[in-house]
Amino acid sequence: MVSGGEIVAAAIERHGVAALYTLCGGHISPILVEAKRRGIRVIDVRDEATAVFAADAYARLTGTPGVAVVTAGPGVTNTITAIKNAQLAQSPLVLLGGAAATLLQGRGALQDIDQLRILESAVKWSTEVRRLRDLEEAVEQALVKALEGVPGPTFVECPVDVLYPEVTVREWYGKATERSRSGVGAKMRSWYVERHLKRLFASGERNFSVDHAPALHVDDGDVRRSWELLGAASRPVMLVGSQAMLRPAAVAELAAAVKALGVPVYCSGMARGLLGATHPLLTRHARRQAFKEADLVLLAGVPMDFRLDYGSQISPKATLISVNRSRDDVDRNRRPTQAVVSDPSLFLERLAGYKQGHWDGWSAQLRARDRQRDEEIRQQSEAESEYVNHLYLLRCLDEHLPDDSVLVLDGGDFAASASYVVAPRGPLRFLDPGVYGTLGVGGGFALGASTVRPDTETWIIYGDGSAAFSIAEFDTFVRHGLPVIALVGNDGAWTQIARGQIEMLGDDVGTTLRRTDYHKVAQGYGAAGLKVESAEEVEAAIVKAQRLAKSGKPVLINALIDPGEFRAGSMSI
Repeated sequence: MVSGGEIVAAAIERHGVAALYTLCGGHISPILVEAKRRGIRVIDVRDEATAVFAADAYARLTGTPGVAVVTAGPGVTNTITAIKNAQLAQSPLVLLGGAAATLLQGRGALQDIDQLRILESAVKWSTEVRRLRDLEEAVEQALVKALEGVPGPTFVECPVDVLYPEVTVREWYGKATERSRSGVGAKMRSWYVERHLKRLFASGERNFSVDHAPALHVDDGDVRRSWELLGAASRPVMLVGSQAMLRPAAVAELAAAVKALGVPVYCSGMARGLLGATHPLLTRHARRQAFKEADLVLLAGVPMDFRLDYGSQISPKATLISVNRSRDDVDRNRRPTQAVVSDPSLFLERLAGYKQGHWDGWSAQLRARDRQRDEEIRQQSEAESEYVNHLYLLRCLDEHLPDDSVLVLDGGDFAASASYVVAPRGPLRFLDPGVYGTLGVGGGFALGASTVRPDTETWIIYGDGSAAFSIAEFDTFVRHGLPVIALVGNDGAWTQIARGQIEMLGDDVGTTLRRTDYHKVAQGYGAAGLKVESAEEVEAAIVKAQRLAKSGKPVLINALIDPGEFRAGSMSI
């Protein structure tokens, strides 16, 4: 009989999963060993949350569910924030968690807790496995359900005695019963254990069918009606969001459709970079103003949450078309003129099949506004600074960024400034937490991106607050030969919080940090560390970091910056 570890490894291999992310634990060792034996790359990290963040990034960039494998108890609970982040970002991944032996659960075994109940609100589907014959179906269901409908994380609890070979498990239980070798109680205990083992390893047909959701569908009537509304507009604007990127294999078709429609477009979240950095339809600045002026707004995979002021950013007089896979999100907070429950990318491809629109004058107006804002940023970047002007630092990075680079944003003030200044060069080259606003994604997202695209230059743009969450993963980068580059904007504070807190409450308590030598921390893990203290050092440090990364070495640039007032008044609730 094959072991549970072999069954799990075979299932994820069939689904095309090329790598899994883990932090070792005795409960889950068989999965790791069998995955390695099958040629699946096993990447071990320094924090379980990182394993999930990496699986999340793997899923976003490939369209295949990411897989994270963690041990029981604290191994599972350490993933909660990362799992919730993936759920809210609609990212398909599978969490495989170890568990106490089936016969010992509820009796005070090591790391034995009710894991399913804890994860219930953070996953779209979960199950526990009690017999070896049920393990394959559970993993298959988890992989399929992660992708269906509105994607998200799933969870399978895998007890230790389901994963290890039967002979090993029988030895464990045998040793336990040998402690009382005589008497009626010992005989009853042996009988009970043997009965349990027979059930645990009972042979039988493992034939099963995995329920699949209906294929993604686009209604012809929705397409026609939307085109009629669009054709009547004189100032349309489109916002493409992360949900439109859930079909990575079809991203070229999506980009072609957006271009063919001819509508000025903003891209948010994972959709940043969809049209490259300089396409004439791409608009990056003053979105709020454009939404107030537009007579039609098309939301493609974007809910009307706090990022759109719960829908109030859009003029009440404007025609509103909302396209979303989620029935809950398509009209949340505001009823659209046309609500379309469908995959946004498929819908836009169908919509582009109609005749192209012409809104050249409106597009030119928005582009002129963009140029004006870019010039304002350029001027601000040249202002005198005690340390390094953070806008100048980001502009210099943008000028040196290769076309095949991947950007990972992890932070508050500095990372958010980067979204204004540093432009992704193409689709699927930008990763940020998403709506949950989670700090700490940097190490894991970069790890996942580097796994998927090992020949690509991967940058983490860290705030100094967020850097500490995952800086230990420089050890992981070094051990696994992943030459990630991190740029830390070090202003010695949680600036996004400090700015508003001081203004409103008059106190900086809890928001101050040291200008820590993060480059030395990276050096301690075996990476290269560079320190930048003046504008004159910026370009040389970026070029050196790129050269070191090309040689296979991870690098961290610790740039001492002045925060400035670029994002004053940007607090969100």
